[in-house]
Amino acid sequence: MYVLGIETSCDETAASVVGPDGVISDVIHTQEVHVEYGGVVPELAGRAHAEQVVATVRAALDRAGIDKPDGVAATAGPGLMGAVLVGLCFGKAAAAGWGVPFIGVNHLEGHLLSALLEDPAPTFPFLALVVSGGHTTLYLARALGEYEVLGQTVDDAAGEAYDKVARMMGLGYPGGPFVDKLAQSGNPAAIPFPRTAIQAGSRTRGSKRVRTDLDMSFSGLKTAVRTHLERADGWSGPDVAASFQEAVTDVLCDRVMKAARRHGIDQIALAGGVAANSRLRERVAALPLQAFIPPRRRCTDNGSMIANVGRLRLATGQRDPLDMGARANWTPGT
Repeated sequence: MYVLGIETSCDETAASVVGPDGVISDVIHTQEVHVEYGGVVPELAGRAHAEQVVATVRAALDRAGIDKPDGVAATAGPGLMGAVLVGLCFGKAAAAGWGVPFIGVNHLEGHLLSALLEDPAPTFPFLALVVSGGHTTLYLARALGEYEVLGQTVDDAAGEAYDKVARMMGLGYPGGPFVDKLAQSGNPAAIPFPRTAIQAGSRTRGSKRVRTDLDMSFSGLKTAVRTHLERADGWSGPDVAASFQEAVTDVLCDRVMKAARRHGIDQIALAGGVAANSRLRERVAALPLQAFIPPRRRCTDNGSMIANVGRLRLATGQRDPLDMGARANWTPGT
């Protein structure tokens, strides 16, 4: 079964074909229009997706050497609603035109299960740490569609913190790659930035969810960096970047190890845009666990992770109606 996957949740227009032997084609168009604004502008993202989606899908099919897939999968959320709707509507229309089944995929489930595209791949149950600009969540994946959120950020996601710190330091956007590169020549122990612990049993304002000690927070770390930059006399960019990056990875690795011991799981899959960070990859690989770290091309938003979930779900007999709507808030497995 060959499945076309379409991803348009944020600022990448992506399409991929995944078949029995894995990824057959993977095409990604990254929008550069947002660079001058220092962040993604939702309306511009939606317009850019509408301009690029036809050519991107055509290129994915051409590179795969097929005219018609056996099924179509498209991101149905979460994400920027105007952007999600472009790919979702196109995917449903394509499925209807070809007369093939359609699956609406949870963007986060795509990241969560992206390690299954690699060889070797984890086996259920495994832990999955999804770290991106908008999400930082630690999952326990028991089976396809059965996921438990063990911990998540209560404020800024790790990727957001990278972008904001990069902006404070006068670096470019997106901030992750710039901070990572600068940190290579810095001392990660130079500045004692905080590693925030979460008090179990408390609640996030406006949320019914009770916090656990596996939750994470990066807002205080971001503030500590700002304070250092404002008060330090001649601060070192490489040392600030390296110390900030070390604090982020310390928190993430601490939560992974706590969860692994608590649940008796010895496999961890890393996913999401921040999974491309060199220090995080190094630290996760060094944990006393079996680590599944994707190639960098699979860390950012891509169509193969959507096609992968679509193919897995189609194989179980699942089909989604063509009147399926987009979902702004959608926890994987619900």
